[in-house]
Amino acid sequence: MIEELNAHAGRLADASLRRLFRADPDRARRLAIDWGDWRVDYSKERIDDAALAALVAHAVAAGVPRWIEAQFAGERVNLSEGRPALHTALRQQDETPLRVDGQDVLPAIRDTRRRVAEIADRLRSGRWTGATGQTIRRVINLGIGGSDLGPRMAVAALGGSDAAGVAVDFVANVDPAALARALRGADAASTLFVVTSKTFTTLETLANAREAQRWLSAQLGRQDLAAHFVGVTANAAAAQAFGIASAQVLPMWDWVGGRYSLWSAAGLPIAVALGPAAFDALCAGAAAMDAHVRGAPPERNVAVVLGALAWWNARWMGVRQRLVVPYAQALDLFPAFLQQLVLESNGKRVTRDGSPCDGPTAIGLWGAAGTDAQHSFFQWLHQGTQRASVEFVVPVRSPHGDGERQRQLVANALAQAQALLAGRQPKAVEAELAGSGLAGEALAAAVAARACPGDRPSSTLMLPVVDAWNLGALVALWEHRTCVEAALAGTNPFDQWGVELGKTLAKPIAATLVEGAPLPEGTDASTAALAAHARRLASG
Repeated sequence: MIEELNAHAGRLADASLRRLFRADPDRARRLAIDWGDWRVDYSKERIDDAALAALVAHAVAAGVPRWIEAQFAGERVNLSEGRPALHTALRQQDETPLRVDGQDVLPAIRDTRRRVAEIADRLRSGRWTGATGQTIRRVINLGIGGSDLGPRMAVAALGGSDAAGVAVDFVANVDPAALARALRGADAASTLFVVTSKTFTTLETLANAREAQRWLSAQLGRQDLAAHFVGVTANAAAAQAFGIASAQVLPMWDWVGGRYSLWSAAGLPIAVALGPAAFDALCAGAAAMDAHVRGAPPERNVAVVLGALAWWNARWMGVRQRLVVPYAQALDLFPAFLQQLVLESNGKRVTRDGSPCDGPTAIGLWGAAGTDAQHSFFQWLHQGTQRASVEFVVPVRSPHGDGERQRQLVANALAQAQALLAGRQPKAVEAELAGSGLAGEALAAAVAARACPGDRPSSTLMLPVVDAWNLGALVALWEHRTCVEAALAGTNPFDQWGVELGKTLAKPIAATLVEGAPLPEGTDASTAALAAHARRLASG
């Protein structure tokens, strides 16, 4: 199978996409998948029918369908931590039992969803009051990584907050400026903090939570502050020791990784900002994508095909960067969300059994919303020297009306994908410059500066609109794609031991900066010198 893929890669690595289209007028129809109102078009990728068939066959032989089913069934697919990965259970729509260690987890999931809805309703209706009896009108989520970015992205994408008179803000960074900005103009008597930390040991989150306690105390005096905190954690005891009332601690489970957790109680800010019905619709869209991924044949399975194509680009086509460009301001945070989902999941160098990976795993992923992106890094895409692939996410309708501007937005997305494919060939530039008076070397230089080579790969995911249902399906699609890529690379997409290293090393450095404690023996000279310099600057 690998030999066959090698042969296809050798044939296609430098193939002209333009020639592939000229040779096959039906290419755009065949190299696309329709799912409901969605169209996923990968005909502009450097692939053809034979290579794609071999790629999908390899995915099947590598056990991708088996890994998909194992995840849904609650098997311990997170091998390094001995856990299932059951974020899909959080959005399951039916009551089919799902057992972990012999116990059906659905009743606890349903109970937690009910409590999330109740808290959101109390806040949105003005029935939640603080220590002074004043109605809570501002909710600030304190969390980082998966406890922040997923809910933050969803709230931004689906219309922000304030729909029910409750402002929802997010603070992740331990930088004092982050919390200070969120508190600017806030009234302590009407502010509630949601402290979201799976372990309730996350340094940044707890530092911000303690500062929130100090701020409330300074504003409200020696009041009972329990009404101003909700906790979302798998460590209820630690949350209660912090001062959060047990009735206001919502559970998380160790079988849900942070970056997969917006469907859990970590999504409380979504329900507060947008309403429980919107949160339900988000989960329903994700569940619909789950059903597709679990039931569709591999060759027509959107997650399998797109995950396999990403692996093909990275391993066989020499692509080292991929960009996601949503043509929707609502999805401005979506590329950042995907950075965490994909790179924290698949930024691995060893396989599940600990042996070195035999090729590239997660390549760099970044992006920004179009059309803004066209005026920043698209120059690099069209005329730069590095190989990259682009995925356009194109909602056709806007919930804000103004069909004319929305059509301009969609036209820009399609034009950029076309431009990456077609380029701007030297003969066309020469024709444009005819009559300009340029000749000889000056003409040659002008043509070279203006020409774009084209033949640059992209795919386009077109959907009807950014609403809760479609956003849920979009996020779930990327979760499944991420797991498909991991299955092909043989890695574990559910642990993140590299993240833990920096957290561990930060503790003694913080003790040095705060208390003057000596650094551990063996600390490198650069770190020691920088810590000493930071102490001098901090003191003066």
